[in-house]
Amino acid sequence: MTTPNPLSRRLFLQRAAVGTLLATGGSTLLAACASGGGDENTGGGGADKTAENPFGVKAEDPLDVVIFKGGYGDDYAKFHESLYKEKFSASAIKHTGTTEITPQLQPRFNGGNPPDVIDNSGAKLLPVSTLASTNQLADLTQLFDAASIDDPKVKVRDSVESITLEAAELNGKPLILNYVLTVYGLWYNKALFEKNGWQPAKTWAEFLTLCETIKKTGIAPLAHQGKYPYYIGQILLDLAVKHGGVEVIKAIDSLQPNAWMHPSIKLAAEALLELKKKGYILKGTEGLDHIQSQTAWNQGKAAFIPSGSWLENEQKPVAPKDFLTTATYTPLLDGAKLPVDCTEIAAGEGFIVPEKAKNRAGGLEYLRLMLSKKGAGKFTELTGSPTVVKGAAEGLKLSPGAESSSALIKSGGDNNWSTYFATWYAPMNDPLYAIVGELVADRITADEFQKRAQKLADDTAKDPKTVKRTRS
Repeated sequence: MTTPNPLSRRLFLQRAAVGTLLATGGSTLLAACASGGGDENTGGGGADKTAENPFGVKAEDPLDVVIFKGGYGDDYAKFHESLYKEKFSASAIKHTGTTEITPQLQPRFNGGNPPDVIDNSGAKLLPVSTLASTNQLADLTQLFDAASIDDPKVKVRDSVESITLEAAELNGKPLILNYVLTVYGLWYNKALFEKNGWQPAKTWAEFLTLCETIKKTGIAPLAHQGKYPYYIGQILLDLAVKHGGVEVIKAIDSLQPNAWMHPSIKLAAEALLELKKKGYILKGTEGLDHIQSQTAWNQGKAAFIPSGSWLENEQKPVAPKDFLTTATYTPLLDGAKLPVDCTEIAAGEGFIVPEKAKNRAGGLEYLRLMLSKKGAGKFTELTGSPTVVKGAAEGLKLSPGAESSSALIKSGGDNNWSTYFATWYAPMNDPLYAIVGELVADRITADEFQKRAQKLADDTAKDPKTVKRTRS
């Protein structure tokens, strides 16, 4: 089995940015990293390694932290830094919050002076495949093998969801800590539903009945982020995977012949077309970006919208105070193999420790503190998004979005599923979801969608530049 690359970030635009960097090989940064200066004996450390200090952090060494200040903000990082400061009071911590990850950090990698820990995310993230191939990332095996903060008898690897380890692998070893457990699904305003006596539907027939009821009130049953059809594409895949089982997505991820021709894909495509043909999709949503469509949803113009668990935090500036952002499952098509209360999950928001960091040991300890229940619980409190740390949200007073996301993770259990084709074969990402957009706009049939998606996958598989990967 080839272990999946990590998902770099939650948004379609950011996935596209990764694709561009991977397709070009990150040549500028590759050359810089390959020739970057710096003492080979960097990485801090030097203190005795103990149960309390497994990486040998020197208490007086400063810590340099760079955080992508996007939808999650950076207040959570300041809390994590306070945990580090409690443990190493003599350490001076430098905090940088930015959306310009590559522009700001490329010169530092060039000079062999990278930060100690980086939240590598956003549209301008560093190309991790390039950093990995030039040995610029610290091996996180020692992190996962260390004792957890909460229980010295439990290793870090056993305190996190299994997807964490799967998503950490690059070039055969764990190099990235994907911290946020993203939950994908349909989202609704629970206050609106309670006011009208509506309940999320479990079957497709029930969903169509609900949509008709909603439509009669003057509200569109569904909006989606039309300019970025990746969002509605997640619903298509969830319908198909629940119907046909996880082998559907494993075949797609593995570029197996005729994977997109699976009958469950056709049924899912036909289901989305049915919503369009019956007028259940917000008029004009095909021309809206994610913020515009989500704002229309916040304004009560649509009942449901597809998204990931970053949605609540992202919409805080515009959502009414009484708006209860709530996640739910997609309904089941007739004959589905999986239960309704499971969904797609992904480990994202990738943190890395540069191999040549001056305080590499401190960077590893910072990640270990992040993976404590205290550190992870605070992240969820502040952002409304779950983390990969098992049980970190239990007992917390959560926002509606965080509470419903955590409930979906728990109810889905081993039936929750993930996909990797968008990052494994980045160049096919944009064209594939463009075809999804054509489908949902009712400009092509379900059969045509399958044929075009399959041709794209076949062309990708035949491309000599493609490194084919296989899911067991």
